[in-house]
Amino acid sequence: MVQSIWFGKDRAAYWMIKDAEKRGILKKGKSSIIEPTSGKTGIALTGIATSLAYKVEIVIPEKVSEETKRILRHLGATVHETSDDLCPRVGAGTDQSIALAKAISKPRPDVYYMPNQYENDANFFAHYESTGPEIWKQTDGKITHFLTGCGTGGTITGTATFLKEKNRDIEVVAIQAQKNHLLQGLRNFEESSMPDLFKRRESVVHKWMTATNEDSFDMVKQLMAKERLLVGPSSGSVMISMLKIAAKLDNCVLVGIFADDGRKFKSLYTQQNVFTNEEYEKALKSAKNLSNVVYTVN
Repeated sequence: MVQSIWFGKDRAAYWMIKDAEKRGILKKGKSSIIEPTSGKTGIALTGIATSLAYKVEIVIPEKVSEETKRILRHLGATVHETSDDLCPRVGAGTDQSIALAKAISKPRPDVYYMPNQYENDANFFAHYESTGPEIWKQTDGKITHFLTGCGTGGTITGTATFLKEKNRDIEVVAIQAQKNHLLQGLRNFEESSMPDLFKRRESVVHKWMTATNEDSFDMVKQLMAKERLLVGPSSGSVMISMLKIAAKLDNCVLVGIFADDGRKFKSLYTQQNVFTNEEYEKALKSAKNLSNVVYTVN
């Protein structure tokens, strides 16, 4: 059995905000939030933080889709663009997004709070305390394989740590992107150092898989045609990886995370011939996973 679970970065964003409030670092009426991101965490942070009356500044690579930038501005964020690649790099090769966010926030700790999803353990605990238990309960403890794409590492390490405490035989599969990829939200760990958050618990991963642009985009198209699901490219990466593993197994229960839907990727999908403009607009209206749309990107 193959099962997918939907959610974005809302859990990690919420956990990081509430943890900072609890520790007195983030104060309503005084603090602003600033964060470097490739998109999903920035959108989640902006949506949650602005609803809690915080000001938000997001530092994002210019190569991220225009739809993502419009959503961030629509939700109320001040957006700073840098000339980074698709994802801000971490480690020794830190790119401008992370550097700029730190440069803005460090001199004014009385004003700025930078959650820093790449190091913040609240990112891990969000999934250890919620995603893992939910998957265990929803599969009646029958899960045999857990797969998800990798960026900061919070989702895979938090979820997998909980699941392996329940059953150490569960196989954990980490999915990275190919080099020079177009899969927003994923990383290739030969091009970018592994975030500290991931390094601390990398041992939970049993197997690595690399998703290609071609396979991921093809799966995006298939999911729309066969299941009426309009997904982001990283979700296509997870689905194709799940199917490759499932084809070699019997009597297994695979669970994968779809971390993004397709609302932010019209320009990317038309450029890469995944959908024509007409096909994308039709998909946007008919996709069953977008029944509760809370924002538009026109």
